[in-house]
Amino acid sequence: MNHLANSTSPYLLQHVNNPVDWYPWGPEALQKARDENKLILVSIGYSACHWCHVMEHESFEDKQVAAVMNEYFVCIKVDREERPDVDQIYMSAVQLMTGRGGWPLNCICLPDQRPIYGGTYFRKNEWTSLLFNLADFYKQKPKEAEEYAVKLTEGINQYESVDFIEKTEDRYTQKDLQTIINNWKKYFDNVEGGFGAAPKFPMPNSWISLMRYAHLSKDAEVTAAVELTLKKMAYGGIYDHVGGGFARYAVDGHWHVPHFEKMLYDNGQLLSLYAEAHSWKPDMLYKQVATEITEFVLRELTSEDGGFYSALDADSEGVEGKFYTFTKAELYQILGDDADLFNIYYNVTENGNWEEERTNVFFRNRDDESLAADLGLSVDDLQRKIRILRERLLDARGLRVRPGLDNKILASWNGLMLKGLCDAYRAFGEAEYLQYALSNANFILNNLITSAGKLSRLYKTDIPGGEGLAFLDDYANVIDAFITLYEVTFDEEWITKARSLADVAVNNFYDEEGGIFFYTAADDELLIARKSEIMDGVTPASNSTMARNLKKLGLLFDNEQYLEVSAQLLRNIMPYLGKYGSVYSNWIMLLTDEVYGVYEVAVTGDDFENHRRDIEKKYIPNKIMLGGTAGSLPLLQGKFGDETQIFVCRDKTCGLPSTTVNEALKQIEA
Repeated sequence: MNHLANSTSPYLLQHVNNPVDWYPWGPEALQKARDENKLILVSIGYSACHWCHVMEHESFEDKQVAAVMNEYFVCIKVDREERPDVDQIYMSAVQLMTGRGGWPLNCICLPDQRPIYGGTYFRKNEWTSLLFNLADFYKQKPKEAEEYAVKLTEGINQYESVDFIEKTEDRYTQKDLQTIINNWKKYFDNVEGGFGAAPKFPMPNSWISLMRYAHLSKDAEVTAAVELTLKKMAYGGIYDHVGGGFARYAVDGHWHVPHFEKMLYDNGQLLSLYAEAHSWKPDMLYKQVATEITEFVLRELTSEDGGFYSALDADSEGVEGKFYTFTKAELYQILGDDADLFNIYYNVTENGNWEEERTNVFFRNRDDESLAADLGLSVDDLQRKIRILRERLLDARGLRVRPGLDNKILASWNGLMLKGLCDAYRAFGEAEYLQYALSNANFILNNLITSAGKLSRLYKTDIPGGEGLAFLDDYANVIDAFITLYEVTFDEEWITKARSLADVAVNNFYDEEGGIFFYTAADDELLIARKSEIMDGVTPASNSTMARNLKKLGLLFDNEQYLEVSAQLLRNIMPYLGKYGSVYSNWIMLLTDEVYGVYEVAVTGDDFENHRRDIEKKYIPNKIMLGGTAGSLPLLQGKFGDETQIFVCRDKTCGLPSTTVNEALKQIEA
C-alpha cells in the first residue's frame, strides 16, 4: 500500500494498491518535496471519471511507469470533489498552457507547488517520456524552470479575475439584457437543442436562465430553443430511460451516447429545470422526467440518514456503460415477445445503435401520439405498456454488477439536490418531495454545520459537524437551498440559518477591495494563489450564486449591506455578460431580476398554505415568497390578522391586501 490507505475519498482509495507511491495532498507530501528538492506530480480526478480509470490502468498500475514516477517525483493524488481549491489552481494552469482542461488532470510542479507543465490524459509511452524529459529539464535548467513557474503563477492569479467597478447609479435596461441574449442566440443549436455541436452538456442553469427571460420578454425564439432542448435531452440516450436520471454529457451532437457517469450535481439541477419548466408550460414529459430523477436519486444516491451521495461510476466490470446497455437478444430473454414494442419505442437494433457491437443505448425519436397512431394503440395503452416493460427491465438490470458508488456526501452538491426537491414540491405539490427535502436539510444541520456555525464540505461519520473546511460553493448552494426551503414552508428556521451562513461567507470569503468573493476562506490553507470562481459552468459559479442569494436575503431582511454586495458583484461582472451566455447564465438571471424587478409576495393567515400553492400555479419567475401565521421578517410586520391575506410588494412598496389569489395576481405584471 501507498499513503492513501487512511483517505476518506473513494477516488483516492481506488489508487491505494497502485505501485505509485501516492500521497494525499497535505503537509507530509509537500514537506517531502521541499526536503528532497523533488518535482511534485499532482494528479487530479474523481471516482466516476472514465478516462481517470483508463490512465490508472495503463500507467499507474504499471510497475515500470510507477518506478519512474517514484524516482523523480513526489506523487500526490487529489480528489477534485474533496479539494476543488487545489483543482481550481492547477486547472487554471493547464488551461493557460494548453487552451483546454478536463480530467484526469496532471500537473508537474516545483517543490514549492508552482506548476511548470500540465495536461489531461496521457498514453503510457507519452507519459513516461514526458516524465523523463521534465525531470531532466529541472536538473539541467533549474533557472528556466523557475522563470516559467513565475510567469505561469502570475497567469493563474490573473485568470478568471475582474476589475472593481466604482459605484454608480445602476440603471440596467431591457435593451441591455436583449443585447446579451441576442449574442447568446448565436450559439443555439436549433436542430438538436443545446449549444454548439458535440459534445453536448445539459447546462441546466443556462436553460433556467433562458426560460425565465423567454417568459418575461415573450421572446419566441428563446422559447422555442428551451422547449426543443428540454425535449431532446429527455428523449436522448443521455437520459436513463430505464432507471431515471441523467448522465453527465453526451459525446455526440444529438444527445444519443452518454459518458455514463451519473452525478448528483447534474441531477439536482436538472430536477429544478424540469420542475420549473412544468410550471412554465405544463407538460407530462417534464413531470415524468422530474419524477424519475427524484426516484433515481432516492433509490441509488441517498444514505440512510438523509444525505445524498456524489456519483455513480461510468464503468462496471471494467466496461463503460455495461450496466445500462443491452443487446436485442438480452431484451427478448427478459421481455419475451413484448420486446418488439420496447425495441420500436427505444430504437433497438440487432447490430446495436452505437459503437459497441450489438449493444444499444436507448433513445426516443418520436412522440407518443404519432407512434401510438402508427401502432394502432391509444396513447394511454402505449404509455402503460412501456411503463410496465421499463419496470421489468429495471428489475432485471438490478441483478447486474452495479457501477461503483462514490459515497462522499458534499455540502455543495447536497444543496443543489435539496433545492431541486424544493422546486419539485413547488411545482407538483407532492408531500413526499417536501419530506425528503426536510430530511436532507436536517441532515445538513446536524452533520455539516459545526458548533461555531461554519459549514463543512465533507460529511465524516466520526466527526459531528465535520472539520469545518468548506469552500464558497458549499456556502452558496446550501444558502440557496435553505432560502428555497423557507419559500415553500414559511418556517423561519431555514431563512434564519441561510442568513447566518451568509454572514459567515461575507466575513470569511468577501474581499471588499476587489468587490468579489474568494473561493477559499481567509483562514484556509494558503496555496500558491487565492482564486475567485466567477464563470458559470456545469454548476453555477459560487460568486453568481452568492450574488443572487444576497439579493434575496437583502429583500427579505431589508438589509442594505447584502443588497450592496450583490449590486457590486453584478457591477463588476456586467462588462463580460455579452461574451458567451452559458459562462454567465446565473449572472444573467440576476440581471433579469434587476431589469424586470422582483415581487415579494407575502401570504399571511391560517389558510396560507393553500394560497401559497395556488400562487405557485402561476409561473412568476421573478418573485420571492414569504408568510405564514407568524413571522419576524420586516415585510411581515403588521400583516397578520383574522383572515388570510396576500400582499404583493415591489421596490419597498406594497399594494392593498388581497383575500383571493386572483386579486393578488392582478397586481403582478408578469
